[in-house]
Amino acid sequence: MGRAMTVKTTLSFTDRHHRFLSEQVEKGVYATASASVAAAIEQMIQDEEARQVMLSALAEEIRARTATPRDAYRTEEETFAAAFADIAAAQPK
Repeated sequence: MGRAMTVKTTLSFTDRHHRFLSEQVEKGVYATASASVAAAIEQMIQDEEARQVMLSALAEEIRARTATPRDAYRTEEETFAAAFADIAAAQPK
């Protein structure tokens, strides 16, 4: 990956957000308020990438299920039979 360009910008925060950022810098959690905001944005990017992966997987599962022939469907009882048997076996007698 190439070197990231730094862009100077002006941001506005609520008192609560500004206080939190300042406290994090004072505690040494982040070197600067900018570093804190950058870390938060990076987390948002990672969260969005993970969300996209999950949505793609869900869409693929839906496509696969819609391609399943009706006679290949399984009932709830068939699907969970082993789990129901384990639960029943674990019940005190």
